Amino acid sequence: MLLGTLLVLLLGGAAPASAHAALRGADPEDGSVLKSAPTHITLTFTESVGLLEDSFRVYSPDNRRIHLGEPRHADDASDTARAKLPGGLADGTYTVAWRVISADSHPVSGAFSFSLGKPSPTPPAAPADHAEHPVTKSLYDTGRYLAYTAAALLIGAAAFAALCRPPDTAPLRAPLLIGWWTLLTATAALLVLRAPYERGTSPGTAFDPDAFTGALTGRPGLALLTRVALLLTAALLVPLLRRRTPRTRLAAGAALSVALALTWAAAEHASAGIQVPLAMTSSVLHLLAMACWLGGLTALLLTLHRAQTPPPLATVTRFSRLALASVTVLVVTGVYQSWRGLGSWTALLETTYGKTLTVKLAATLFLLLAAAMSRRWTALLARPATALAQTGERVPELVGAPGTPTATGPASPAPDGPDGPDAPEDPHGPDAREGLHRRALRRSVLAEAVVAVLVLLVTTVLTGTLPARAEAEAAKAPEPQVAGLPGAEAFTIPYDAGTPGGRGTVQLTMDPGRVGENGLQAVVFDPRGALSFVPELRISFTLGARDIGPIDAKVTDRGGYWATSDLNLPLEGTWTMKMTIRVSEVDQVSETRQVRISR
Repeated sequence: MLLGTLLVLLLGGAAPASAHAALRGADPEDGSVLKSAPTHITLTFTESVGLLEDSFRVYSPDNRRIHLGEPRHADDASDTARAKLPGGLADGTYTVAWRVISADSHPVSGAFSFSLGKPSPTPPAAPADHAEHPVTKSLYDTGRYLAYTAAALLIGAAAFAALCRPPDTAPLRAPLLIGWWTLLTATAALLVLRAPYERGTSPGTAFDPDAFTGALTGRPGLALLTRVALLLTAALLVPLLRRRTPRTRLAAGAALSVALALTWAAAEHASAGIQVPLAMTSSVLHLLAMACWLGGLTALLLTLHRAQTPPPLATVTRFSRLALASVTVLVVTGVYQSWRGLGSWTALLETTYGKTLTVKLAATLFLLLAAAMSRRWTALLARPATALAQTGERVPELVGAPGTPTATGPASPAPDGPDGPDAPEDPHGPDAREGLHRRALRRSVLAEAVVAVLVLLVTTVLTGTLPARAEAEAAKAPEPQVAGLPGAEAFTIPYDAGTPGGRGTVQLTMDPGRVGENGLQAVVFDPRGALSFVPELRISFTLGARDIGPIDAKVTDRGGYWATSDLNLPLEGTWTMKMTIRVSEVDQVSETRQVRISR
């Protein structure tokens, strides 16, 4: 019993788990002082990484950006990133900001500094490097969740139809079509959002031709393109396979399902870290088992409620066996994936990945309890006639017996007599018991489906969370931040939204908040706390003590937020920041805030 409970608890590894890339070393090293200028900047990571056109940004001692050579892998090693520096670099401190795509498709970034000759009195600070744009991340995560759900629905409904063989397959057409269209739409949306997701920019930058083309050539982009091709192939094959034998249809469906599962395994956690071949195999099996169980649940629920005739006992029994086999696969692969992602038992409660995994463990436990209830009601429906005869109860034949409905037609007439149509109905008789058991089965299957939605949601969150093993490995790597440089200045400024009692807010981030070049980002929220898309936003800075300004920040709409990366404040002091928001075509409001700018 204890071993079984532990296996159930370890089932939480539905998300393939391995590692994001962590910086292992840098040349020049962070904080180093060099006598002569290096020819290249080289970074080494804990796993293979993909490069962007803007993977490196280097800032000179006077806070100007230096033009670099195209980023490449050093010596064709996929776990390195290198950029060529120009000649004639002046003495002082240089800041390097970097951004790459780890093998599991997640962007990672950081910064460090080095000096030539001697350190600068005031080191340059890299502009704010936002690893994730909030709107893009929200849309991308939604697309990933819909893709997981649609895959479970599509594969699970097809598996239920092929393996459980319900006589009436009409209720399964809707989940098959919805699953196919949703998966195709979600995958297309992920393709469009891939470039801004990698670069941490707004969704409005999705159709930049160079960025879009570059995103399609990376491993995640190729996996998404392959998924689209597989879905279109499946749509073309369906009419052709209808004339084939059931065995041929089953083989084709199995091949397409495995190929679809591989598009996840090849582009997410399983594709990086330790034991990649075994991890990808485990990931494919886990995804297919999850789809057969959870998607099959939806198919069974629809069959129980919408079929013209109740499904025969054989169909329910076949699904019960399919679910048991799926759970077995989930347990075995879940134990392995949990070990691979956690690395230690203490990480279960001490890391974000472990805590998210714990939530999924609890949800999975409830799902298994609901499944156990479904198996109990299925067993009661399948109890043989001899078992009930020993209690003195009359047992109806489920298929073809007089007076009972069949799988293919209405009830056949029963003879007159004590048990015929003139006999009083027994509310506690076998027919009533069977109806009670079927209603209970419907409720337990519905409960399984509801909890399954929660499990899929947590699974999506888990696939985007840094695994505990990777977190521990990253902790041993050099700290990927600039030592000694101040963080960004953040402000929350309320404003009158123009409605009775309506006060919105603007969350403004200024980085580094020092003399020289600064980055500025502003996100506008309405009185309800939702993102607000205002027609115009203007921000200016005035230094009254020196009679300087107003300096227009020239923020532009980036599709969900307003930003600029070249606000130059030349002197230290207390500046007056004026923010003007146009809340409608004719109305605008202004707010001011004092901002301290230092060296």
